[in-house]
Amino acid sequence: MNAIDQVPDGFADSIAELGIEFDDGDMDRLGVFIDTLLETNKKFNLTAVKDPNQVWTRHILDSLSLLPCLVTEEVHHVVDVGSGGGLPGIPLAITMPQVTFTLVESTKKKALFLHELVEHFSMDNVTIIAERAENLATPDGGFRNIADAVIARAVGPLQVLLELTIPFAKVGGVVLAIKGEKAPQEIEEANKALHILHAKVESSRRTATGTIVMIRKLAATPKAYPRFAGEPKRSPLGTRNNSR
Repeated sequence: MNAIDQVPDGFADSIAELGIEFDDGDMDRLGVFIDTLLETNKKFNLTAVKDPNQVWTRHILDSLSLLPCLVTEEVHHVVDVGSGGGLPGIPLAITMPQVTFTLVESTKKKALFLHELVEHFSMDNVTIIAERAENLATPDGGFRNIADAVIARAVGPLQVLLELTIPFAKVGGVVLAIKGEKAPQEIEEANKALHILHAKVESSRRTATGTIVMIRKLAATPKAYPRFAGEPKRSPLGTRNNSR
């Protein structure tokens, strides 16, 4: 049975509550995405969720919860950091064909899966970059200050995530992070990092599937950030060992 035949009860209502109206073919394309994701997941790990019925809620609905924010921000270019199996970038790109998406994924197998997926769907609005975020967002990395919005889901603690995402955003742009119930604690722990990176948390809103934290980039990111690959995770900004 295909995923399109296993849409859970209440999914349509949840989508309507977000103010989303699908175009013809969107649901079918999302269903094919789920089928492809789960089939590839048998070869190497892309998701711990293996039931198509659950994927519709835990992955698709969760990803699309960002759509109203992106519409409000009137974005033209979005960067998805740590896209993994294409979440949240692919569902958003399917439903927002007028917006361009750059999906950043350093794991080569996952990046190849994303390339094949984009080719299968003929998604002209999506580019896949197989590289670490730290290398792309440096002053000479070619991707600094390019995005109206940067999105991330299940990448790491906010304190770490900020250094990996904020440099991609234009001044005045936003980072949209999908977090869980511990979002308030993560925000508090990230206060120093926010100050260092010239950003602020503008809102934190619970959804049916998680918490969306919106961070506004207030000024240019200091040239020292992001640091070398792996350093943000090893020594998060604002910790006792790194209080710069």
